[in-house]
Amino acid sequence: QVQLTESGGGLVQAGGSLRLSCAASGRTFNSYAMGWFRQAPGMDREFVAAVSWGVFGTYYADSVKGRFTISRDNAKNTVYLQMNSLKPEDSAVYYCAARNGGSVSRSPSDYASWGQGTQVTVSS
Repeated sequence: QVQLTESGGGLVQAGGSLRLSCAASGRTFNSYAMGWFRQAPGMDREFVAAVSWGVFGTYYADSVKGRFTISRDNAKNTVYLQMNSLKPEDSAVYYCAARNGGSVSRSPSDYASWGQGTQVTVSS
């Protein structure tokens, strides 16, 4: 398994932008599919975006499509989530996750490795 560390969260006004980063340990980062999930207080953890290991296919939740962009840099063992046009309903703890085998999934239970999370708060 890889170890994941997120950074880049913070407080931003509605309409603003943030870029989250997730640094992974281990030498086999490029064999993992990577995902971003979020969890607001009292809510289930929900899928945000994911990127495969191979041809870098990307997948998004409908709620963030067109506003968020996931990308990865295998040379730096890092995956990013660029978040634009943020809304108050985007406020949550954002988690990075890794799934061995390369194929993406929208289900949190399919990911074996998780970061500690980073708080994103969007004020209205």
